[in-house]
Amino acid sequence: MSGSPLLAELIDALRCLPGVGGKSAQRMAFHLLERERERGLKLASVMEQAMQRIGHCSQCRNFSEDPLCSLCSSSSRERQVLCVVESPTDLAAIEQATGYRGQYFVLMGRLSPLDGLGPEELGLAQLSQRLGEGEIEELIIATNPTVEGEATAHYLAQLARAGGVRPTRLAHGVPLGGELEYVDRSTLAHAFGSRQLLD
Repeated sequence: MSGSPLLAELIDALRCLPGVGGKSAQRMAFHLLERERERGLKLASVMEQAMQRIGHCSQCRNFSEDPLCSLCSSSSRERQVLCVVESPTDLAAIEQATGYRGQYFVLMGRLSPLDGLGPEELGLAQLSQRLGEGEIEELIIATNPTVEGEATAHYLAQLARAGGVRPTRLAHGVPLGGELEYVDRSTLAHAFGSRQLLD
C-alpha cells in the first residue's frame, strides 16, 4: 500500500480495537501522523503505562492500579448489598445512571462454554466465598438479558441461595417513555411475563 512496513504495522495494531476495521484503522493512523503526532506520542505513552500498571481489584475484579479499587476501599459503600455485572462497562453504566451505593463483583464475561468461559474463568469460586462470609444480604444480578446472561443469572441465583443470600434480578422490559407498538416481541413478552402488582 504505502511501502512503509511500520505504517502497515501501526494500521494492523489499531485494528485490535472493537469496531475498527482496516479502513478505520488506516484513517486513524493517517490522522495521527498528519495532524496529531504529539497527541499520538501521548496516547502511546499512556497506553503503555496502562497496559503495564492496570490490573484487577482483588475483591471485585474491576480494573484497578491498586490491589483494592477505590469502590471496594470506600467506607461510604454499603457492604451488605453486592451487584454482579458482566463487565467494567456495565459497572460504569450503573454508577453513572443510578444511586446505587453497594459493592460490585465483575465477572469479566458470562458463562459461555463455547467460548471457554466457565465458572472458574468468571471467578465464581471467589464470589461464592464472599457470599458465604455472612456480610452480604442481597445479591443483585445485573447480567445482560441474553441467552448466556440468563444462564449466568440462574447460576448466580443458585450460588446466592447456597450462601444464604437473597438473589434479585434487574427488571427487564418496556423502556421508560417507550410505546408498546415499537417494542420488539421478545422484550414485550418478557415484560408481560414479569409484570408486578401495583401498590
